[in-house]
Amino acid sequence: MEILDAAGEMALPVEGGVHLTENLVGAGLADYGFCVVLSHFKGQSTGGYSGVIRNASIGFASVPDKCRIHTAGADDTTWRGGDTAAFLESTTEAAKSISDYFGNGENIVYIHVLNHLSVDCDCRSHPREPDMHDIGILASTDPVALEQASVDLVFAAPDGGTLSQRIEEGGGLLSLEHGEAIDLGSRSYRLVSLDGEEPSA
Repeated sequence: MEILDAAGEMALPVEGGVHLTENLVGAGLADYGFCVVLSHFKGQSTGGYSGVIRNASIGFASVPDKCRIHTAGADDTTWRGGDTAAFLESTTEAAKSISDYFGNGENIVYIHVLNHLSVDCDCRSHPREPDMHDIGILASTDPVALEQASVDLVFAAPDGGTLSQRIEEGGGLLSLEHGEAIDLGSRSYRLVSLDGEEPSA
C-alpha cells in the first residue's frame, strides 16, 4: 500500500469551480496513469449519501485539502463547522479535478457496491443496521451518472424508504446538480445488465 502524500503534495486545477480553484492531492498520484474508484454506496449524515464522488475527492485529498473541501476553501486546518451545501459543491469540484487528471473517463472508472445499505456511513463506530435488500454492483466512467442511477435505484426500491429519506433530507441531490453544472458528468444514463436480467430502474 502506498501513502500518496508521503513525499508531499501536488496541486490539480479545478475547472469551473465555485469554491475551489485547486485540489491538493498526494504527489504519489503522478505515478499512476489509470484509476479505479471503488466505493460502498451508503447513507451519510452530512449530505445524505456517500459514493464515488466523495471518495474521489476526500479520498485523494491531502490533510489540509480535506479541511478546505469541508469548509469550501475557507480553512486548511479544520473540517468542522462548514455549510453543508458549500461542502457538497466543494466535494464535487475536487472530484472533477481527479476526473480531469485521468482524462475525464478515458483513464478512470467508478464502481458502486450497493449492498449492506445503511443510512449511516461505514466510518461510524456503530452504524445503524441496513433495513433494505442488496441491489448489486454498478460501474461507469461517468461518476454523476453512476450516482444518479444508484440514487434512483434506492428511491425505486420497495424497502428504500429510510435511505431515500436520508438522501433527500441531507441534500444529496445537490451533488448531482452541481456535478452536472460543472461538467463532471451527466445525470442522464442507461442501465445495461451484464447478467441478462432486466434492470429494475
